[in-house]
Amino acid sequence: MRQLFLVLISLSLLNIYSCDDGDIITVELDFEETFEACEGVTGLIFYKTKDDPSESLSLKITGLTLDDILEVDEETKIYEEDIDISATNPFNYRTYSNTTISDKLLFCNDVPLSDVTITQDIESTSGTAKIKTTLTEDDDDGVPAELEDINGNGDLEDDDTDEDGIPDYLDVDDDGDNVLTKDENPDPNNDGDISDAQNSDFDHELATNSEVIPDYLDKDDDGDGVPTRDEENKTQDQIPTNDKSSTCMVDGKEEDCPDYLNPAVSTSVPATKYREGIHTVLQTYTVTLTISNFDLTLISLDVFDFGILEDSKLTTTATRTPEFKPY
Repeated sequence: MRQLFLVLISLSLLNIYSCDDGDIITVELDFEETFEACEGVTGLIFYKTKDDPSESLSLKITGLTLDDILEVDEETKIYEEDIDISATNPFNYRTYSNTTISDKLLFCNDVPLSDVTITQDIESTSGTAKIKTTLTEDDDDGVPAELEDINGNGDLEDDDTDEDGIPDYLDVDDDGDNVLTKDENPDPNNDGDISDAQNSDFDHELATNSEVIPDYLDKDDDGDGVPTRDEENKTQDQIPTNDKSSTCMVDGKEEDCPDYLNPAVSTSVPATKYREGIHTVLQTYTVTLTISNFDLTLISLDVFDFGILEDSKLTTTATRTPEFKPY
């Protein structure tokens, strides 16, 4: 829970103030560490609520949309903006007589709810709201992004094994052989250590190519001189895994195996394109809000961490279509 105790005593933030009749009133704010957002008629509203007692904190920002704050910089993958809290961008603390309140109906309705009674509404029209959005992308190919720094320079953007314009950490087919990286067993036991990645032309000891290159980075997995993506002898559908012309030995047993893993089969049908619709990455946006130097009478703090935004729009996917590059 995100707690605000309003009097500065030790590490607590606690504020006690007196009324005319001499009563002492203590206010404690105890909210979750996340917040929500919705778009009203004039702008974007960030808010968080709680019950027992029913309270809310909200920030309205005129002229801003959720899509705006998801427009991150192409290189840094970050969006940052400082918003001046003002009469048009107010920060509010409210209390309610209702035992429970429907937060979405409360803040996302253009017409105020008739069954909600506000008992206290304190507004700050000064201070600064800092919005920061960070985009994280992942190809979910079984290889941790930090291990896809092939050249070891710390920059993931310039590691592109198949030179298709998509860096390996965002490429579901790192070597461009039309066999997905995750299907080439880069981490057979799922322990985060890829030193034991599948390496077919080395492990079977049947290959003419003795280089120790794991399958997910190897353009010729069985080392027979024919690129994996060109071993489509049955169906030309950009899926080499379903082309099986004969049997081969796997772990000492004879079984049907795809031609691209069978060094005894070296018939070539040159590929002309990549598999379509597979280059999809998971995108996760993390939006944080920090409010500083505000004054809500009861609450006056230099910095308040409003939390992390929860919204279904923050997790999505993006599909790219790389340009086919012949070997």
